[in-house]
Amino acid sequence: MATLALVSRPVGVLPKISSSCSSAVLSAASVTTVPQRKLHHAVIPKGKGGRSSSSGIAATVFGATGFLGRYVVNRLGRIGSQIVLPHRCDQYDIMYLRPMGDLGQIIFMEWDARNKESIKRALEHSNVVINLVGREWETSNYRYEDVFVTIPQQIAKAARAAGITKFVHMSHLNADIRSPSKYLRNKAVGEAAVRDEFPDAIIMKPSEIFGREDRFFNYYANMRWFGNAVPLISLGKKTVKQPVHVVDVAKAIINAVRDPDANGKTYALVGPNRYLLHDLVEYIYAVAHRPFVPYPLPRPLYHLAAQFFAMNPFEPWTTADKVDRFHTTDLKYPGLPGLEDLGITPSTVEQKAIEILRRHRRFRYLEADLDETKPAKTVNY
Repeated sequence: MATLALVSRPVGVLPKISSSCSSAVLSAASVTTVPQRKLHHAVIPKGKGGRSSSSGIAATVFGATGFLGRYVVNRLGRIGSQIVLPHRCDQYDIMYLRPMGDLGQIIFMEWDARNKESIKRALEHSNVVINLVGREWETSNYRYEDVFVTIPQQIAKAARAAGITKFVHMSHLNADIRSPSKYLRNKAVGEAAVRDEFPDAIIMKPSEIFGREDRFFNYYANMRWFGNAVPLISLGKKTVKQPVHVVDVAKAIINAVRDPDANGKTYALVGPNRYLLHDLVEYIYAVAHRPFVPYPLPRPLYHLAAQFFAMNPFEPWTTADKVDRFHTTDLKYPGLPGLEDLGITPSTVEQKAIEILRRHRRFRYLEADLDETKPAKTVNY
């Protein structure tokens, strides 16, 4: 009681009575008067784990409506995180995301990517920001420069100003300013811009990601609609790919968020095996039980055909830039940490391909055993 009475007195009285008070009482008074920051209940860990507990993560996930986004949201929801999902589409178009978290833990919010105040509102109550914004084709409203450079830079700037401690940015393994692909060139510029704005950002550099809703395995499997012949530059024998499973990438993001030593690091996320593009596409058709007839197509002719598809006002099936990106050999980064450093054992193509390609089979092959398919050849270069 004496301590409480002492603290309630004016500050000017303390020097006068200091002689009659012990140092312990004065130290207690000084500690009591320090204002404590109020924490939102969502960032206080509690429970035994699982979707009905609280992980202490309040995350804003930009780009959650995309291919990778649904897996990241699912992983966040199952450990009991509060998730803010900024979106530009109709809210009812993304209701499939709501059951991924506990009741009230998935919060939808409309945002304008070009409005700084909108970005600020989306992350003001979060302690983690994940940027998955991306697009495989350009539109008249959003060029690659906007999607991969300007928007991530603004998000990183707003996150730093808001005092966010964890910022995860999605780049690409082959991001290179000298790449023939405009997509990859802008990925490299955006990666540098994010690092400048947020030095402690966690940069993820995955190779081509495959999964049920992907635009990699399904892209080549759907070529059967144009005849059984598959066009490949140099028959795909000069391109080496090391694809990574989407679930492994989602796990890597969550593990990096929960790892206090991950800040400021760049991770190269790749699968365990490297394949020639020709052998990989051949395996895709073997699993789908479809005939595989590759033929070499010169790059200029491939670009010409892709430009025809790019005229689609909606999502184009392919573009000239996508042709260049898919025919770029995956780089090696032996000096960068990878999936293993985040405690993840990467899945092989042979383990997960059937999940993606079963729907491309004819009816009589739907239940065919995967053991009948010979694994794709791997390379070491």
